Order: sequence, then C-alpha cells, then structure tokens
Amino acid sequence: MGSARRLGVSPTLRCSSDVNCPDLFELADGRIAVIGTAAGQEILAQLPADASIGPDEVLVVMDRRILLDAKPDIALLA
Repeated sequence: MGSARRLGVSPTLRCSSDVNCPDLFELADGRIAVIGTAAGQEILAQLPADASIGPDEVLVVMDRRILLDAKPDIALLA
C-alpha cells in the first residue's frame, strides 16, 4: 500500500486541535480521500434532484476554507 499526500495545509495550521479537523488527501492510486463531518438529510435535501448516494457511499461536508487551501495542490493534479 502506498502513501497519501495531503492536499492543502496541515490541520495543525488551521484548526484549534488535532481532532475533528477536515482534511484532503491524494491516494497513491490517484483517488481523493476526504475527512469531513457526516452529512445529515438536511444537507442531502439541498443537493440537485439527480444527486444520489449509493449503498457504499457517504456524504461528508467540510468548511469551504479546506478546499481553498488545497486549491494550489489540486491544480497540480492534472
């Protein structure tokens, strides 16, 4: 198994503790792993009608700032 590369800055730079802090990673196989808060039905209700969650999928939410901090790293993925 390969290692994961963090996209964006370390949680220690943006969170008040090292727990409960969303994060983004590029996995060795190119997939993206997201650590976030499990979303409830109220979030699902805000998505477009054609959005669906499969039986082996989980919807998570994270602060917009996490994605903005990762933007420079994401741009390099192409």
